[in-house]
Amino acid sequence: MTLTYSPKVEKLRARLLDFMAEHVYPNEMALYEATVQTTDRWQPIRLLSDIKAQAKAAGLWNLFLPDTELGAGLTNLEYAPLAEITGRCEFAPEALNCSAPDTGNMEVLVRYGSPEQKTRWLMPLLEGEIRSAFAMTEPNTASSDATNIETSIVRDGDTYVINGHKWWTSGALDPRCRVLIVMGKSDPDNADRHRQQSMILVPLPHPGVTVKRPLPVFGFDDAPHGHAEVIFKDVRVPASNMLLGEGRGFEIAQGRLGPGRIHHCMRSIGMAERALERMVRRLNERVAFGKPVAEQSLWRERVAECRIAIDQGRLLCLHAASLMDTVGNKQARAEIAMIKIVAPQITGKVFDWAIQAFGGGGVADIWLSRTCAFQRCLRIADGPDEVHRDQLGRMEFKAQLNMDAHRNGSWSHVMIPDGLSRPGASP
Repeated sequence: MTLTYSPKVEKLRARLLDFMAEHVYPNEMALYEATVQTTDRWQPIRLLSDIKAQAKAAGLWNLFLPDTELGAGLTNLEYAPLAEITGRCEFAPEALNCSAPDTGNMEVLVRYGSPEQKTRWLMPLLEGEIRSAFAMTEPNTASSDATNIETSIVRDGDTYVINGHKWWTSGALDPRCRVLIVMGKSDPDNADRHRQQSMILVPLPHPGVTVKRPLPVFGFDDAPHGHAEVIFKDVRVPASNMLLGEGRGFEIAQGRLGPGRIHHCMRSIGMAERALERMVRRLNERVAFGKPVAEQSLWRERVAECRIAIDQGRLLCLHAASLMDTVGNKQARAEIAMIKIVAPQITGKVFDWAIQAFGGGGVADIWLSRTCAFQRCLRIADGPDEVHRDQLGRMEFKAQLNMDAHRNGSWSHVMIPDGLSRPGASP
């Protein structure tokens, strides 16, 4: 894998860095203030809409989508450094129409949507005319195991009837949200538990769909985006709203979550990089006990640890992205799991030390506190650490034991110094 970016990516990086410097960073505080200084905090921010129009005009739009006709035609490896840049500001991904959950939903529609579904929902999403949400997680089930999902999707003639209770349906509170992708069970008695689920499109607003409330995140309500609790009661939609076919929901979920997970990680690297930059400046400016805090060996050590962790995370992220491009998401699932575990943890550590470096100012800093809260949530979102570790451990056991079986039980694949041997190793 090459560690240099192609000329195409370098040009896009330069344009994106200029765009961030001209339109995003200067308006960052105004965008934060706009989320609280309004009578209806769930309305779209006018200033952000203006920045989106400028990004669209600049050709910095739908960069996440590898389809050359609908998106920028970038591979995962090519998109990674651009996503890292957008991760530096909370509002940047949306400004470029590259924010979750719309990105994942657009990818689902590109891969699995019918021509009619693409015309009705995908095209307006690509243009940024509407928003969308993804309803999978449920309050009464351990939703990290998708087979636990209880929402029912029942065929009734030419329609499906949906009943269930969802939460953490990000984006459903946005008045521009016009479609939900809902995961539920259409065949709960199927012997194959991975064929019990389906995904179906539900328009908003729609009879029987109640967006109950926004869920707080460490005291933030994340307006105007937010994360909704949603009730589905006898919701009836046309049978043509089914995605791909009955029993294909788990398959769609796996296809959707792979790119979504790594996109979060790409952006996390950018967040950590910016936090380190701010930490270093703060430590250099502050004087304590007669000298700059930067001269204390403890803080030099912490800064060094941050540099190491960020670079390790970036390299692992690029490695996973490269494998997704070359061998496919399924074959790269171990590397995707690794970076999903690593990126939020290293970023969380960097932010913890950055806040400590700022002292009392750190907990009052809007960007530090909001981004730190987001990173802590990311250890749960898209599958908690524990699930990824368990799956990664299973894959490693399988790989190692298969390797041993292939070598007739020998440990010869392990480099052992002369004169030493493992119990049971072949002579």
